[in-house]
Amino acid sequence: MPVPSASAAPPRRPGVVLFDVFETCLQLDALRPRFVEIDRPESDLDLFFARLLHHGMALTLAGGAPAFRAVAADMLRRTSGTDLTDAQVGHVLDGFATLPVHPDVPAAFRLLADAGVPAHAFTHGSARAAGDALAAAGVGDLLAGVHSCEELGSFKPPPRVYEWVCARVGSPPEATALVAVHSWDVHGAMSAGLVGGLCLRLEGRVPDTVLTPHVVARSLDEVVAGLLALPAT
Repeated sequence: MPVPSASAAPPRRPGVVLFDVFETCLQLDALRPRFVEIDRPESDLDLFFARLLHHGMALTLAGGAPAFRAVAADMLRRTSGTDLTDAQVGHVLDGFATLPVHPDVPAAFRLLADAGVPAHAFTHGSARAAGDALAAAGVGDLLAGVHSCEELGSFKPPPRVYEWVCARVGSPPEATALVAVHSWDVHGAMSAGLVGGLCLRLEGRVPDTVLTPHVVARSLDEVVAGLLALPAT
């Protein structure tokens, strides 16, 4: 089935750029040693995070999701053992606030800063944990804000979460871009009228079943450069 166009209007250079956090900006693989430290294989991370996203999205579809950490704790025990202690669960989940950034993140943020375009982080995880990790990585001062749709009792990608964050940052959807390594996140943003930028670092290609992103590139800074090259009007 052909994928419909999100908008008949051509995209324009955004006045605000939103960045997904986990995997787009922060290196999730840095959690692997924490699984080993609770006597679990580091490969548990992959199934844990997939289940976390799946369960959070399913609860969102059902009418509302608990906070990210509550869902994560349940899915960690489902994946790594129902007998995990609270201390073991906390040890893994506390790692979200200490994740390092991917190497292409500082350059992407600086391109926007040099162009005078505000950058914001947008997650369905804890805004505090995301902010702490980005600040510890030395890029927090390049962001105008960190926002989480868990304030709405929602995971991404329903349109309302993108509409909410656009209102939060004071920018209309058509003048706001969402950059992510997850094509489903970019698809959700474009469905809400935002400009979409997909970094192929994670998925490697644009899936056939999503809206075609307005900008596609291999690295985050290349995506930003593509967004800045869009026509101003």
